[in-house]
Amino acid sequence: MAFDPIAYINEPRWQESRLGLDRIRELLERMGRPQDRLKFVHVAGTNGKGSTCAFLASILQAAGYRTGLFTSPFIEAFEERIRVDGCNISTDELMAATLAVREHAEAMAAQTGDHPTEFELMTAVALEHFARCACDVVVLEVGLGGRLDSTNVIDAPEAAVIARIGLDHTALLGNTLAAIAGEKAGIVKDGAPVVSWPQDPQAMAVVEEAVQAHGATLVVPDFSQLEVDSVETVDRAGESATLVRPFSYRGRAYRTRLLGSYQPANAALALETAGVLRERGWRISEEAARVGIERAQWPGRFEIVDAGEGRPTVVVDGGHNPQGARALADSLDDVFPGVKPVFIVGVLEDKDYPAMLEAILPHGSGFVAVEPDNPRALSADRLARAVRWTGQDMMGCSAHMRPRIARDMADAVATARELAGPDGLVCAFGSLYSVAALKAAL
Repeated sequence: MAFDPIAYINEPRWQESRLGLDRIRELLERMGRPQDRLKFVHVAGTNGKGSTCAFLASILQAAGYRTGLFTSPFIEAFEERIRVDGCNISTDELMAATLAVREHAEAMAAQTGDHPTEFELMTAVALEHFARCACDVVVLEVGLGGRLDSTNVIDAPEAAVIARIGLDHTALLGNTLAAIAGEKAGIVKDGAPVVSWPQDPQAMAVVEEAVQAHGATLVVPDFSQLEVDSVETVDRAGESATLVRPFSYRGRAYRTRLLGSYQPANAALALETAGVLRERGWRISEEAARVGIERAQWPGRFEIVDAGEGRPTVVVDGGHNPQGARALADSLDDVFPGVKPVFIVGVLEDKDYPAMLEAILPHGSGFVAVEPDNPRALSADRLARAVRWTGQDMMGCSAHMRPRIARDMADAVATARELAGPDGLVCAFGSLYSVAALKAAL
């Protein structure tokens, strides 16, 4: 039987999340330390880190650099997690890099009795591939936390970026913003400038302490210099009309195809990082920054996936915590003012879904509960009950009255479309794991 690299990486025996750097360090030592042949922009955070990574990679690519991008989880294809200049790793490339990693992982397990975890294997495969591709720079997204995340095996990056910090993965990272910030700020290293979202005060204090302890510099976007305009339609010759969101930052005009009302702030974080890289000698022109912001793509973040005539518009958003739900509500009010969508929601059991429902229910006209295809999924029945309970405590909220329960995503889409009507709006959110299922159902 032919070797299947995806099946090997996803082998159930090593899917358990075990934070720590000892295994990944030993594995990469055995592999000849491919990370030492690369330069990095390291990105941590709770909300917006993926979009920030997409903006940064697009800017660096527009500047002419061979750019690697490592993100998780994937939306539609496993290979999305490892990209070079916007292209997914190919099947052959994934095979070659995984075989190289497997050789050392199996030898390590035979000698120590401790096999690398799934994410450690994934990190090693990515670093091996980026080194083989001779990337000039790699935008490296933290998987979970930061301090003990496998990606933190690298030495000081060109810049450490900390996107907005919120309460998520509290069982592993702590149940206060300060505790979680301590884990995120674990990517701060001596000699690496830090660019941070203007965090809530208790999180910001932790970030500032880490920056000071490592003798680093700190840059924070000035959102008073950010002006966000309404979404507009752009017609390009030979192409269908495209929606973009114009904005200006520090007096310069930009446009982004990422439509969420929160995306210009993520773009500002990326622009500040580009400025820090420029100071370190990277040749990133203002034009490259403008083009990179406009070309950036990031699926599953307030993405309009269907807008055909005679059927409702369908939006999908990967928001999976209360902060993300509130941002989604703001984006819906902004892009579709006065329209109340039918929500399709599927969540993981370990998320703060009651707070997510509180943020979103007043904005909906109907509700369809579905169970994501994930071992940690909350059942559709329990989610529907939570909708009713939450709605009972919210005066004037009608979306809770008769939540529907769907068998699967295809059933959820059909039900939501029927409820919304041909001129209505459907919005699916709650888990990135549902995005691919929704697109397949469409």
